[in-house]
Amino acid sequence: MSLTTTSDSELLVEFRNPLTKERAYTGIIKKYQEKLYWHIRRMVIEHDDANDVLQNVLIRVWNGLEKFREDSQLYTWLYRIATNECLTYLEQQKKRSSVSLSDVESGLSNKIKADKHFDSNKIEWKLQLAIQQLPEKQRVVFGLRYYDEMPYEEMSRVLETSEGALKASYHHAVKKIEDYMLNH
Repeated sequence: MSLTTTSDSELLVEFRNPLTKERAYTGIIKKYQEKLYWHIRRMVIEHDDANDVLQNVLIRVWNGLEKFREDSQLYTWLYRIATNECLTYLEQQKKRSSVSLSDVESGLSNKIKADKHFDSNKIEWKLQLAIQQLPEKQRVVFGLRYYDEMPYEEMSRVLETSEGALKASYHHAVKKIEDYMLNH
């Protein structure tokens, strides 16, 4: 059985069997690691930081998968863990440097500008800078919707927020990004 074609429910059944637990965990990681990495990377910006957060996520998944009740889809549960780990990481950065979140966010913008591939004339870099200007929650909502194409219903379960609030948040994020792109 190929791990990439194995359904989440089959992987979860295998995970609960002590003989196939590690293989199933590997299958889950192979299936979702790249998506989780990019979700995390969009929030924390730097590759090394994203890898650190991803490692924390993978540990939490290993420790929590036994208790996963399947009242949501597996990837919803994984994204919730990843989002919470990102928010915790950003909060720790803020405390560690004893600066405001806006300073942390401008620091993220500076990290983007410091990237050796940065070119302010390229639209994707301008978009990244625009995204960093968003408040944290709007940044998360925009990333899940724009990059991951996550439906609002699913996003509602990941972020534990109403679909209406998420739609409004996404709308405001898009407006702010458009304004930034036109004025910078």
